[in-house]
Amino acid sequence: MEAYEKIHQLHHLIETGTVADLPGPYKVGVDLGTADVVLVVTDSQGNPVAGSLRWASVVKDGLVVDFRGATMIVEELKAEVEKRMDITLDKGATAIPPGTVGRNAQACGHVISGAGLEPVCQVDEPVAAAKALNITHGIVVDIGGGTTGIAVLKNGDLVFTADEATGGTHIALVIAGAYKISFEEAEVLKKDTSQHRRIMPVVLPVIEKMATIVKKMLVGYEEYNNYPVYVVGGTAYLSGFGEEFSKAFGREVHVPPHPLLVTPLGIAMFG
Repeated sequence: MEAYEKIHQLHHLIETGTVADLPGPYKVGVDLGTADVVLVVTDSQGNPVAGSLRWASVVKDGLVVDFRGATMIVEELKAEVEKRMDITLDKGATAIPPGTVGRNAQACGHVISGAGLEPVCQVDEPVAAAKALNITHGIVVDIGGGTTGIAVLKNGDLVFTADEATGGTHIALVIAGAYKISFEEAEVLKKDTSQHRRIMPVVLPVIEKMATIVKKMLVGYEEYNNYPVYVVGGTAYLSGFGEEFSKAFGREVHVPPHPLLVTPLGIAMFG
């Protein structure tokens, strides 16, 4: 199964609450995001078997701020998927923004451990996205709710990572301020595809800022200027995001289908 096929398959499994009839052993990945928590199960080849998603705010700027809430959500997602698959899941992988260290880095592992999953590894979020996209040469930009991280891969090896605290949450804050609505209402508006054309002029400066941040991260790495650039994360769902990011970045970028699910899929592949 090709990379984009896997992403489409995962989206279908989550939307329908179904399970792919694939043999084990299975791998599990948990993505603790600023706006959502996703649990994904794949087979040994990285093909999606099942998944579940919950919108939640248990992480801020890449840091777990609601440990109990995060643990409870992972427990719920784990139970849902276990019931569908009629098996017990006992271990899994997690991911963190690049540069996260110390107790902040350990928190994600503690969350899934508290939910009954033995942590087997922890990877940088954009590295997980690169795994899902099967990239050997390329630049992955992972725009989460609170952070923007990048990973540069050469011959399949990670050569550079970086992270900055700007993400989809900042877009929602701008929308809330522009339309004088609550943050929660702004999040709903941001996810409403029928409103994307209307809000684009308002959020464009934030998109341009994200592109500028990535350009600055890559200063001194001009040797990778010919590498393809992929943008993932829920923020990339915005209609026209890829086009506007490309303009500000000065190079064409690629937005995979269902960009919110790319990193969770990659995390599971490391499970």
